[in-house]
Amino acid sequence: MIKANDSNRKSWISVPKDSDFPIQNIPFGVFKKQNNQVCIGTRIGDVAIDLGLLQKLNYFKNIPLNRDVFQKKKLNDFLKLKKTVWRQVRDRIAEIFDDKHHSEFNHKKEVLHAVEEIEMMMPIKIGDYTDFYSSRQHAYNVGCMFRDPKNALLPNWLHMPVAYHGRASSIIISGTDVYRPMGQQLMENSSTPTFGPTRLLDFELEMAFITGQGNELGEQIKTSEAENYIFGMCVFNDWSARDIQKWEYVPLGPFLGKNFASSISPWIVTLDALEPFRVNGEKQDPATLPYLRFEGQKNIDIELEVQISSDNFAPHSLTKSNYKHLYWNMAQQLAHHTINGCNVNAGDIMASGTISGSNPETYGSMLELTWKGTKPIKMPDGTDRKFLNDYDTIHMKAHAKCGNYRIGFGEIRTKILPVKKQSFASN
Repeated sequence: MIKANDSNRKSWISVPKDSDFPIQNIPFGVFKKQNNQVCIGTRIGDVAIDLGLLQKLNYFKNIPLNRDVFQKKKLNDFLKLKKTVWRQVRDRIAEIFDDKHHSEFNHKKEVLHAVEEIEMMMPIKIGDYTDFYSSRQHAYNVGCMFRDPKNALLPNWLHMPVAYHGRASSIIISGTDVYRPMGQQLMENSSTPTFGPTRLLDFELEMAFITGQGNELGEQIKTSEAENYIFGMCVFNDWSARDIQKWEYVPLGPFLGKNFASSISPWIVTLDALEPFRVNGEKQDPATLPYLRFEGQKNIDIELEVQISSDNFAPHSLTKSNYKHLYWNMAQQLAHHTINGCNVNAGDIMASGTISGSNPETYGSMLELTWKGTKPIKMPDGTDRKFLNDYDTIHMKAHAKCGNYRIGFGEIRTKILPVKKQSFASN
């Protein structure tokens, strides 16, 4: 069987230069065809591939799959299988569409679909969602703003991957608009809160991993085995209403300032596809407790970018960062998540937390880029942004690149709309 990660492989499907989706990628997603049929698929170049039909046509024979695993409308049943099976399927797809086997494929019309003719859907049924806080620079920046540089990092931060449990029901796919949320806010020089639309709407540039088969309640996942439980990754935007969050977060942390929406990119990229881009992370000092220690390169060199556009200007770059800046890696995050016996399930999402580099132009949120609104950013149409306006659109992109190809995720594109309807609480 051909291995999907061969850097010299080419597909008989045309792949544009600098495409996010060469044959070395083979991500997994769910899309709706023009006949409104929803199917599980993958993508090469600008072509979406119907995996359900490939399975019906017996292209996955000799791979231990349930006969209807790709007939579902979500990926969860596939995620519940072992990593060895995920790898066999991905390698078989690479074999089918390798340029050496063009003459052997006789089902182009039925199986292949131009990406402009499909609609991407939520790829998984999300069970639970956890958001980590794993970028040291981001944690330091926020600590400086709201405390002081000497006490920027709280005492526990360098000893464990801090996280909170978020709201899975409001995670949305790229292309879904977000309504400006309402809530309580405490204005400057006031002791009584007011109610109204958030004035400080923000994005948070993150990546997330999706779990496959889970652990039983009471069992722990070690760092050495964590990646056997991780199916793949996507881009993640943890929308934040900073003024609502600031008023509510003591003593139990984020709530209404976060749970109104989070956005993900539609294609899930496997860890196998990202294997060539592994790098060392930041040295962890002080040394971690034994259950958080790990071996090998656990960080990944993934270039990230956030752009903003509006009705008055085309996409304009706000920041560029990199996933390799995380202090706490995925293996540590999952090990910490389960050290108390917490069970995870296929389709759970674990977000990284805002990813900020060491330079101001690499910060991962408007809170940092404008330093709490004190340094407005000039837009191409001459307007300023301290935070985000109604009808702004945020674009998030991510890709890893080597000599002759790149592995990408597609983008998250989300437009901000005004408050959907006025609440009685504002009267």
